[in-house]
Amino acid sequence: MKPVSQSQQVTRLLVAAVFLLSGCTTLVHDDVRQTVAGSSHCSGSEWADNSSLALLPIPVVAFFVPHWDLHEIKADDYLKRCGDSARLINRQVEVNRVACVPAALTRIISLGIWQWCPARVSWEGDVKAPSS
Repeated sequence: MKPVSQSQQVTRLLVAAVFLLSGCTTLVHDDVRQTVAGSSHCSGSEWADNSSLALLPIPVVAFFVPHWDLHEIKADDYLKRCGDSARLINRQVEVNRVACVPAALTRIISLGIWQWCPARVSWEGDVKAPSS
């Protein structure tokens, strides 16, 4: 058995890091932070299904064609849990897809046609008090 060189080890580490760090997507992020007296903070997180299906569902060929999401994750669906969108400030919604990496086994089993992806959606925002 041939020993693994240091450059091969570094390459493997970089590839692993890319897979682990590429799993988080920010859907909404208000860059300007506002402070409002009487506002309350709202936040939460939950698991969501972010599975995908091949546009051309032919075994093996499906590995190389685009996939479409079966359940689209929309920021508004999660932010409306905090109340009226007109009263929300300092909003942020993130989708973490790191759990999709080990779940990629479903894509291999289905020969590229379907991939199950459990994504963690986190949201937060400040709700302004109603104006009098």
